[in-house]
Amino acid sequence: MYDKILVATDGSTLSKKAVTSAISLAALTGASLVALKVVPRYPQSYFEGGLALQAAEVGRIEKQWAEEGQAVVDEVKKTAELQGVKTRALTIKSDVVSDAVIATAKKHKCDLIVMASHGRRGVKRLLLGSETQQVLTHSHIPVLVLR
Repeated sequence: MYDKILVATDGSTLSKKAVTSAISLAALTGASLVALKVVPRYPQSYFEGGLALQAAEVGRIEKQWAEEGQAVVDEVKKTAELQGVKTRALTIKSDVVSDAVIATAKKHKCDLIVMASHGRRGVKRLLLGSETQQVLTHSHIPVLVLR
């Protein structure tokens, strides 16, 4: 049925439910899993002049985000491998989450993308739009959306 499943996670509670389902589906079908966390390239401000950082501070924040993102996917990998699912844990730097999810699924020849129905809340969601909706709209790979 499926050979390789990509599960996108942001570490949120709803995202963890999607991860659990993706692991179960991979175990059931004998598929391998690609766990993906997309982290931003640099701190952003949505209001002009709202965030001015020195280059060293930007580097420190990017490193922290990358390490936190890696910890999220490493936990997915640990959980999946305890259930016998071969897993690759990836973090990708991108400011467009949906594009990174689709590109990673293509690159790793995944035949299913699993995501939560939503992740970001509040102003970020209003300004960025729904990443899951973007993946659904633009992916040629089937997408399983979980609530």
